[in-house]
Amino acid sequence: MLGWSDQELCDAHDLVMLDLDGVVYVGGAAVPRAAESIATSRDRGMRPAFITNNASRTPDTVADHLTRLGVRADASDVVTSAQAAARVLGARLEAGARVVLLGADGLEQALLAEGLTPVGVEDDADAVVTGYGPDVLWRDVMRAAVRIRDGLRWVASNTDMSIPTPYGTAPGHGVLVETLRRFTGVDPVVAGKPERPLLEETIRRVGGERPLMVGDRLDTD
Repeated sequence: MLGWSDQELCDAHDLVMLDLDGVVYVGGAAVPRAAESIATSRDRGMRPAFITNNASRTPDTVADHLTRLGVRADASDVVTSAQAAARVLGARLEAGARVVLLGADGLEQALLAEGLTPVGVEDDADAVVTGYGPDVLWRDVMRAAVRIRDGLRWVASNTDMSIPTPYGTAPGHGVLVETLRRFTGVDPVVAGKPERPLLEETIRRVGGERPLMVGDRLDTD
């Protein structure tokens, strides 16, 4: 299953897509030599992209976090599953379409940037999008579940079954996706890794023709 390259990876690839937690940092600390290695790849002409399945944080928030850890990053270097989910919806819906939002600020901003209109679970809508959001209410989950079962189009940011937190590994958005799937009998369109939309969105935003993915988990990267 393992491949090899007769060139240094910086020469063989022009874009490196970096998972974040476990690759660039672990919790609140940068991975040793991560910042130096990323800087070297830039100097060698490689474009780094920081990609995350966490749909709750905006690219600005992620870039600020990386900068505090000593990793050079701008918001334009960050691509999230929220942006990929918004792109999936934008390709299927008309401009200004109303989308039930079950998630956090990062997902809301991504929808607005795509020209879509976030609405509540009781509002008229053309689709529903779900993503990790620690403040999502169970009553909203129930209402969205019934609407999905009754035919409302559903896009999910990702299906990660766990998420790292300061208090340990906790249930991720994939647990909610599985709950909704079992209740509704509907499989969502999934935007995040390891599905294609987030990877394609990264290439579209950052550029590159010979991408390299660097991750730490086979199930999500």
